[in-house]
Amino acid sequence: MLTLHATPRTVTGKSAHAALKEEGLIPAVVYGPKQETVSISLPLAHFKKILRDAGESSVLELTGLGKSLQVLIHDVDVDPVTSTPRHADLYAIEKGAKVEVEVPLVFVGEAPAVKTGASLVKVMHELSIEADAANLPHEIEVDLSSLVEEGDQIHVSDLKIPAGVTVLAEATEVVALTQAVEVESEEPVATLDMDAIEVEKKGKTEGETEENV
Repeated sequence: MLTLHATPRTVTGKSAHAALKEEGLIPAVVYGPKQETVSISLPLAHFKKILRDAGESSVLELTGLGKSLQVLIHDVDVDPVTSTPRHADLYAIEKGAKVEVEVPLVFVGEAPAVKTGASLVKVMHELSIEADAANLPHEIEVDLSSLVEEGDQIHVSDLKIPAGVTVLAEATEVVALTQAVEVESEEPVATLDMDAIEVEKKGKTEGETEENV
């Protein structure tokens, strides 16, 4: 289990955010069913690495608050320009309790149908599951090698789910499929009758002249 060290934070507001940024820290809060909301700060560089490696579906051990907590990264506010995290919400889970998370799907292998001209459509990118903290997977693989022919589909029921994990999505939901490549037809461009346009312009000009007399 990855460890994230937190420091209690008493100062809030934009000025506090700027001061923390200068120190290489990011403001955050931790809360949960049996955990009061606590304002904290986290080392930005370490948090970015954990976010990249563990994502929002892995349980982390949060230290520095007097007692160790098991937490999930619940929400992250990022800078729209730099994509740098600006604030994080950590959800403290009760040890032994089941939690619901969205686990990313990782597509592996190649679909033989694509090699024969079909297109691959990835319908789902995350899967809703429920499990206790010890059994939460970081990701779930989707093997594309079963998509042999055009029109083949992979359903939720086809996925290999780790022991102790309950899938909350319907078994019949489509995860990925192959279909025929749509070819856009080129419609002929209509030709313009330049003589007719010229006559029309000339007629309008003569009519306008008569009205002005």
